[in-house]
Amino acid sequence: MARGDQLKALLASYLEGNEAQFYSVAMQLAADEARKGHGRLAEELRELIDRTKVARKRPPLEPPTPIGRPRGELAQLLRVAYPKARLADLIVSERVEQALRRIVKEQRHLTKLLEHGLSPRRKILLVGSPGTGKTLTASALAGELGLPLFAVRLDALLTRFMGETAAKLRQIFDASHSARGVYFFDEFDAIGSQRVSPNDIGEVRRILNSFLVMIEEDTSHSLILAATNHPQILDDALFRRFDDVIEYELPQPSQIVQILESRLGRFAPPNLDVRALATTAEGLSHAEITRAAEEAVKNAVMHDHDHVSPEELEGLLQRRPPRTWRPQR
Repeated sequence: MARGDQLKALLASYLEGNEAQFYSVAMQLAADEARKGHGRLAEELRELIDRTKVARKRPPLEPPTPIGRPRGELAQLLRVAYPKARLADLIVSERVEQALRRIVKEQRHLTKLLEHGLSPRRKILLVGSPGTGKTLTASALAGELGLPLFAVRLDALLTRFMGETAAKLRQIFDASHSARGVYFFDEFDAIGSQRVSPNDIGEVRRILNSFLVMIEEDTSHSLILAATNHPQILDDALFRRFDDVIEYELPQPSQIVQILESRLGRFAPPNLDVRALATTAEGLSHAEITRAAEEAVKNAVMHDHDHVSPEELEGLLQRRPPRTWRPQR
């Protein structure tokens, strides 16, 4: 058989799912290379064919990443995105960065770890003050791993009808098996608050118990991320169900400098004393510092200025929003 015909037959057998024909033609190609004196190439082809036969006998370790969007009722429960964020976009402590890089590394070696009976980290609880980077972390992990980000919509998940929330939770965990991705439960305390809370009702206990059972039994290859600003109200049993608990803190002065330099970009005035501004911004969250810098840049753009005003930026950083707010009566 001429080489061109062999290649066409190889592709045709692959498209038709004819494994026997596929391996037969592949072995013919290897034999032809051997006759031509290309012994090393022929041997490599035979080894690849043998490895392919072995791999085809094993069940796939990684479910395929979906291209489409959730359908039916899942479309109401999950909001899907395909983030472009990366870990490099996060400005967090070295401890947090190392923990996240470890998760990414283990996920990238998923197949190898599973073949040795090991489980990569994939059930992660993120705790910390608002605006410290928890939500961005979910996007960054999805972006690093090339996976879709499925954000759980609590407004659709939590209902007042007995047993309905647990049934919807089951749908989400079933989806994590059929569609590999990053499944993100933000404001997780709405699900995981303590079962002995004085304001507790029976349905809240049932929801938490259902989640505990489902996350314990979950054997998918998806990442399950939960984030909360109030870890102190979570039920103690939850912490044992997660592979890792990562605590986020308010940015330190060196991180504040990074945030300001990143957000100001070319609008940073010459000789700007960012370290002095970092002292002013101490105690603010990542999101609050970012908001102040972006406000200063917007003002510069609207007034056709090449640089932000240092005094204006300092004033924006000093305008600290209250941690809790109630309308005046």
